[in-house]
Amino acid sequence: MIHLQKLFGLLRQHGVILSGIILGVIVMTFPIPRLTDPQTRTITLDARQFEFAPHRIHINKGDRVIINFTASDVVHGFYLDGYGIQERVEPGVTKQIEIVAERTGKFRYRCSVSCGSLHPFMIGELVVGPNEPFWRAIAFVSVSVITLIAYQFFSKGTSYEHTTLGTSPA
Repeated sequence: MIHLQKLFGLLRQHGVILSGIILGVIVMTFPIPRLTDPQTRTITLDARQFEFAPHRIHINKGDRVIINFTASDVVHGFYLDGYGIQERVEPGVTKQIEIVAERTGKFRYRCSVSCGSLHPFMIGELVVGPNEPFWRAIAFVSVSVITLIAYQFFSKGTSYEHTTLGTSPA
């Protein structure tokens, strides 16, 4: 009878751990619904030899972005990988570029007009996507803490003999 109680105690403890692992995997793989409603964002993008300012733009999927594209010194271009958008702007002129962020990921934008010796290095980055990793991490930590508390609760009252290093059996 005592062995049966130990067996059920072990199964209960390991069941809690297994349930926590399964729930953790579900949390990490379950699709998260849209965290914010799509917005319209206006960004001023200035091109000058040999950089874009800002270098990186963060938006969420579904956002409509209006880029006011300007050139400070010479003729520059704007080409956005993955969206096929290409514009050319002269100094003192502002072009409006509209984008609807349909896909998540990182997309490079680059100068599409040869503007000098360091032209190939004139690259920026458009980052599209909600802040899923942060919310997934919060959910995973919550599941881990709940599993730990449940494990402690179910393991109360059970005792197991553990040998300690450096001691000989009596």
